[in-house]
Amino acid sequence: MIPDAAIVSTARAEALLSAHTLVLNRHWLAVGFTQARRAISLVYEEAAKVIAPETYTLHDFNSWADLSRHAPTQECVRSVRIVFRVPEIIILTSYSGMPRASVAFSRRNLCIRDRYACQFCGVRLTSQELTIDHLVPRSRGGHATWENCVIACVPCNERKGNRTPEEAHMKPLRPPKRPRWAPSFGIPLKHRRESWEKFISDVYWDIELEP
Repeated sequence: MIPDAAIVSTARAEALLSAHTLVLNRHWLAVGFTQARRAISLVYEEAAKVIAPETYTLHDFNSWADLSRHAPTQECVRSVRIVFRVPEIIILTSYSGMPRASVAFSRRNLCIRDRYACQFCGVRLTSQELTIDHLVPRSRGGHATWENCVIACVPCNERKGNRTPEEAHMKPLRPPKRPRWAPSFGIPLKHRRESWEKFISDVYWDIELEP
């Protein structure tokens, strides 16, 4: 890659090289993310190509460097001889696999699975305004699992109380189940790029809940 020692050393350059780059497998499926400095190295080693976020065209190291000369200055790192726009997305040239990972059971992921909507009345709220309802209450042997927990607004949670959905006549809008893994990599929303939205979903995870 562009050797670190050859890059103009500025706080801005360091921030750019430490930024996140989305990684796709050769079938254009997101498989993870890496720091931009590692992404540039993969492109230089011909293990990956850069995807132009505006057009989704593919570029090797040289063609991306040529294109970078016309990119906004604030998006580029510079060495003595080259200007290189920090890649937002790269695609691996030979890897076709997918990570074997499961979605952590967390409050945030429950909100995302249930689309931030109360599963009894359908109202959409912020995560701070929603609660977790155990369909079979803990006091009656229910556990904190994907299949026994749903997101609920406070009024619905209080109305259901210590009853099962059948007893309260409050059937969930969708049967709760474990979501399939999807690549959003635990990156806070503020760090996600607009160009990534084509490739990632809203599934991401946080601290696991206790069973």
